[in-house]
Amino acid sequence: MADAVDEVLNRIEHQQEVVEPELPEGIMALPLLQMAYRGKVKLTPQQARCAIEALPYETPKLSAAAIGIFEGQSFAEALDRCIERSGVNKPAPLPPPKVIEHEPPVSPEEMKRPFQRYRRF
Repeated sequence: MADAVDEVLNRIEHQQEVVEPELPEGIMALPLLQMAYRGKVKLTPQQARCAIEALPYETPKLSAAAIGIFEGQSFAEALDRCIERSGVNKPAPLPPPKVIEHEPPVSPEEMKRPFQRYRRF
């Protein structure tokens, strides 16, 4: 009876042991993650997180780049020619400011003194 209990306990302990998966030496993050989602290797959460975080630093992000040939001219000169060709050399004139005619409620002399009419005391 005791032998059977010990055998069951040993089997449970063996199942609960955390075994670090053996990873190939020098593997990059992208192939490692591809192996993980294909089921070839089981990663610990720490290993998966480290691979995810290292991914942008190991492989460059693909992006579009425009390459132009200016035939000995600079980009600034080409831009100036385009602006001249478009006819937007001068900005549109601003309309004159609107003037509101009014009488000031307080005279300038009264503004120089303390406001007696606004005091609470």
